[in-house]
Amino acid sequence: MPKKAVHDRYGEARDVLRVIDVPAEMPAAGEVVVRMEAAAMHIADLRTIAGADTFRFPLPRTPGFEGIGHVVRVGEGVSSPRIGERVFPALGSGTFREEIRCRAEACLPAPAGDAHQLSLLTVNGPTAWVLLEDFVALTPGDWLIQNAANASCGRYLIRLARRRGIRTINVVRRPQMIDELRELGGDVVLLDGSDLSARVAAAVANTPVRLGIDAVSGAATQRIAECLAADAPLVSYGSMSGTRCEIDFYLMFRQGVMLHGLSFVRQFRHRTPEQVRALYAELASLMASGELVARIAGVYPLDKIVDACEHAGKTGDDRDGKIIISLNS
Repeated sequence: MPKKAVHDRYGEARDVLRVIDVPAEMPAAGEVVVRMEAAAMHIADLRTIAGADTFRFPLPRTPGFEGIGHVVRVGEGVSSPRIGERVFPALGSGTFREEIRCRAEACLPAPAGDAHQLSLLTVNGPTAWVLLEDFVALTPGDWLIQNAANASCGRYLIRLARRRGIRTINVVRRPQMIDELRELGGDVVLLDGSDLSARVAAAVANTPVRLGIDAVSGAATQRIAECLAADAPLVSYGSMSGTRCEIDFYLMFRQGVMLHGLSFVRQFRHRTPEQVRALYAELASLMASGELVARIAGVYPLDKIVDACEHAGKTGDDRDGKIIISLNS
């Protein structure tokens, strides 16, 4: 029998999350069943298990926002995808399980390649893409600045920006990340700190920085804002600090810096389904070729998912990369 992780109450993963046997999934009309190979774990998964504000869903629930697998059964009326084809199942379909039943039309074709790397495609990849594309028209030679640059999204953004000739200032908290991100293609890599804006200005010879990207929030938002040119957008896509964004009113008033919140799902509403599929196809190709590579801190089988959650909840050197659930059996 296939297995899945499930919780019927909120709390710490060790207290509420369990792995159970379930009957094989049977697709209804218009649905497929995907046998999972791998699923990526995000901080958002931990927050849904804990029941944090804005992360509550109907219970019982299987967590897991994204992953990759092969179609093993199809329902009536499904002509694509076909049995045996590799796909990314519907986003947010509860991927910490061996079999997923979901709408056929919500699946995206997946290429050959490393399942662990590809399991990260459907969230971090498009987030980096829309950060680069949707808030200001950047041209070759322009500068952007991002914090949390060592995170998967930050690494993808470095590579995508470099392909377009856009230069990146990458802010990190640990000095051991500096050389690594420079080798990845980051033009400037700096440690975060109260004098960040002065060091950024020196590094770019006072060239305007036209886009700011913040995944930390709290006081870090203000530090990124202080580095920006007048009227530049500042986009927040995460809150690693777990606190609210802080930005000085007078900086916005005098400089015209605008703070935007980003959800790539919301940004997709401005694109046609064909454009979204083309975007994913290009990301999948770049990932399969090794152009986009995430750092992976650990791979766990499904029956060790509690250990995986505890590892995913660590920071810094204790979790230098993403956590993957391997579902091959």
